[in-house]
Amino acid sequence: MWVVVGGNHRLTPPNRPHNSLYVISDQGEPVGRYDKRRCSHTEIGDWYSPGFDACVFDVDGFRFGCALCIEINFPELFLEYAASGVDCVLFSSYSRDPIFEVLARAHAAAGLWISVSVPAQCSAAMPSGVIGPHGYRLGSCAGDGRPGLVCVRLDRGDPALDVALHKARPWRARARAGDLYETRRVDDPRSVAKTRF
Repeated sequence: MWVVVGGNHRLTPPNRPHNSLYVISDQGEPVGRYDKRRCSHTEIGDWYSPGFDACVFDVDGFRFGCALCIEINFPELFLEYAASGVDCVLFSSYSRDPIFEVLARAHAAAGLWISVSVPAQCSAAMPSGVIGPHGYRLGSCAGDGRPGLVCVRLDRGDPALDVALHKARPWRARARAGDLYETRRVDDPRSVAKTRF
């Protein structure tokens, strides 16, 4: 069993620590660390030093990335993971803000599995669980403050995920690259958008 666990990563004084996730392999060895890149106003001012690198690791043919708390508000981080071939982002938070649930589902609907890990006392706003690449929950803990555990199977062959994984995600990658649209640019004066009406 692989484990991802949160903690402060101390730096040499007087530098503030990183807010981190440690990746531990099924051999019990630390194999990676994610340092939160988008710290809150309070964190960056008083508590933490920011990280600057994504954390990507592979387990049994799936690629994983990590994100922490308010980073859910930064779609570019999730797009970066998708562009680097990540299948599932492991998202950990201590938030009681229900908008985090909406944002996590939106990022998932862009073609990623999102694993949500929150303390049980925060579960009313967003219970722990796994959201599929179609934006719907595949499994959830209770949302009533009770601790729980969710197990789901990441299945690229699941017919319910076919459009999300095999059609929408590749199409969006091509659309983001832009050349798909440039080759269809029309030479028509009526095509020029007016900036002032």
